[in-house]
Amino acid sequence: MPSPPEQITGDPQMSPARIQFIQRLTETRIKPAAHDYYIRWAESWTKARGHHSAQRTQEWFDALGRSSSIADWQMRQAIDAARILARDILKIGWALSFDWQSLSDQAKSLEPGHRTRARETITVRADLPAPCDPASLPDTQEEVARITDTLRRAIRLKNMAMATEETYVHWAARFTRFCLIKLKNPPQTAVPGGITAYLDYLALERHVAPATQKQALNALAFLTKNLLGHPEFTLDHYTPAGGRRRPPVVMTREEVRAVFASLEDPWKLCAQIMYGSGLRLMEAMRLRVKDLDFGQGTITIHDGKGGRHRIVTLPKALETRLQAHLALLHEKHLQDLAVGAGDVHMPEALQRKWPSACREWCWQYIFPSATLCPHPRTGIVARYHLHDDSMARQLRGAVRKSGIPKRITSHTLRHSFATHLLESGTDIRTVQTLLGHADVSTTMIYLHVMKRPGAGSPSPLDNL
Repeated sequence: MPSPPEQITGDPQMSPARIQFIQRLTETRIKPAAHDYYIRWAESWTKARGHHSAQRTQEWFDALGRSSSIADWQMRQAIDAARILARDILKIGWALSFDWQSLSDQAKSLEPGHRTRARETITVRADLPAPCDPASLPDTQEEVARITDTLRRAIRLKNMAMATEETYVHWAARFTRFCLIKLKNPPQTAVPGGITAYLDYLALERHVAPATQKQALNALAFLTKNLLGHPEFTLDHYTPAGGRRRPPVVMTREEVRAVFASLEDPWKLCAQIMYGSGLRLMEAMRLRVKDLDFGQGTITIHDGKGGRHRIVTLPKALETRLQAHLALLHEKHLQDLAVGAGDVHMPEALQRKWPSACREWCWQYIFPSATLCPHPRTGIVARYHLHDDSMARQLRGAVRKSGIPKRITSHTLRHSFATHLLESGTDIRTVQTLLGHADVSTTMIYLHVMKRPGAGSPSPLDNL
């Protein structure tokens, strides 16, 4: 084998390889101004011992492609330089059959106008209504505080979930700022046309998902009907956010087992309950001892999404482990009581009705926190459940250890529960009841991800 490093990197006047290389560049009509760059790429390739084998060459280009400072045209220029030197000048055997063109095609980046990138690169502005006199506008921070405070009052009177309250307050604050800063109108006079403008703004300029835009619409409809004095209104045509609802991420049974194997208790037990009974993350976190009925084989979910209660199946495979877990918790609870630290946080109304219930065993959390915490309003120091963020962090670590190439969250366990039940032949109405869905159409999305008959059907390629 010749010595390309010495021949191409030596004195330009004395290197035959360099002279042949420049001649070849001229023959292929490459501009003289680019010759020096081609020579540098060729030198870099030979210094990396790319001429030794196709594998070395591929590894060098892989390393080159990891640099964010290398543009696609520079990558293709480097490929051309290595190809000319290896195939046309040195005539290396493996270089004659190496697919240089395929490598060059893989290096081509998407242009800004490509349809994959165009939605993000070609900006379309929302059509906003005419502003009013800026001097008549209230202070933005004061108006946001006033509206969100009034909104919280209305939501509390309707006994809506805390998650709903936080979501609606979030969108109300954003909409108020949008009206005052962009529309130059207070929210009271901006609606309902301002809602259309805001939804257009979310779709065209913020590029939100359809579910996000729908969430904003629901929040602003509640705000307009209950606070802004428009109990009945009709929206003009607004731009829907691009795309449709994505199918849920579902794990296979083997992937579920792999994730469980990478978790330790109490996180493993919590994840198994979520998957085995179809619970949401906070439903599992808020389980109390009284919610488990081993005699009936059921778990009672209180104040689930939408304030609804439901009864789900207690997995038989977990009964022994749950009883052992509860025995350890009971012993710890007795020790806490002995030192005056056995209280658990209770809803305020129940705390007033049954003052001593906070020390009873049946009210203790199944997944209690390791520390005590004061109540933000009453100041009572007691024990809460585990933080939901800690469960999410433990699950992410387990997925990373398992090497599963999916974006798996705590809710993925619930998606997998529903899909696997449908695959095993369970009636969709039963699955709807177990999940606590108000409408069967919400449950039907799992029909699109189960193994039969849709995406899991055999591919015609398998029969060729």
